[in-house]
Amino acid sequence: MKFRFFQVFVLLLLLTSCISGKQTEYMQNRSQVIEQVLLSKQLPPYRVQINDVLSVRIKALDQALVGMFNPLASENNVEATSQRGLYFDGFLIDNHGEITMPTLGKVGVLNLTIEEIKIKITQLLIANYFKEEANLFVTVKLGGVKYTTFGEIGSSGTQVIFQERVNIFEAIANAGDIPVLGDKKDVLIIRPYPGGNKIHHIDLTDIAIFESPFFYIQPNDMIYVKALPQKSWGIGEKGLQSFTTVFTIFTTLITTYFLFKSL
Repeated sequence: MKFRFFQVFVLLLLLTSCISGKQTEYMQNRSQVIEQVLLSKQLPPYRVQINDVLSVRIKALDQALVGMFNPLASENNVEATSQRGLYFDGFLIDNHGEITMPTLGKVGVLNLTIEEIKIKITQLLIANYFKEEANLFVTVKLGGVKYTTFGEIGSSGTQVIFQERVNIFEAIANAGDIPVLGDKKDVLIIRPYPGGNKIHHIDLTDIAIFESPFFYIQPNDMIYVKALPQKSWGIGEKGLQSFTTVFTIFTTLITTYFLFKSL
């Protein structure tokens, strides 16, 4: 009988496993990748999509002439660069792929790069309102990269990073990182496309993530991190925790057995 209890104990111990380094360490297999190749890889410019928010500023020699085209009264206004300011005064790309600008009206920008949008707005202004001698200077930027995180991650909810490009590690770090019980080997990126959302799987433990087309996130992406099975088992994150939990279960079973046997 004692031998049977020992067998049960060993079986429970084998069925329970602590979380290994291969499940928690980012960017493994480094020796398989040439660093220079990764650094020299060029990405195509981002093309704006529906629900992106643009920040547009127009300057000229006589700033009073372009005041009506700038929605915010002051370039030094802190509110202008905040997410709240962009929500009220930025230019949202609507379901038709257009932004609505003061005086200019509807401007189609869907699938254009930031540089192409800047050129298009400049050409419209010169063609309709100004001469080239006005020396217009147009700046167009994405109103930050907004994305959503949920699942087994430090902070769930909408996140915004005010950069033109944000990679997956920056996005996750900004959301509080993935805890030990999060599955880094199968992170889901839910990305909107004109035809609907698509789910992409990425492995953050593999150095090859640098070569993935989803290494850089895009505005309105959703990042979902699944929990490792160990979380539902509730046996602990480390080997000692797992052993302690299994040993406690085992001793409880033995105590219960002998208690009923003695009755």
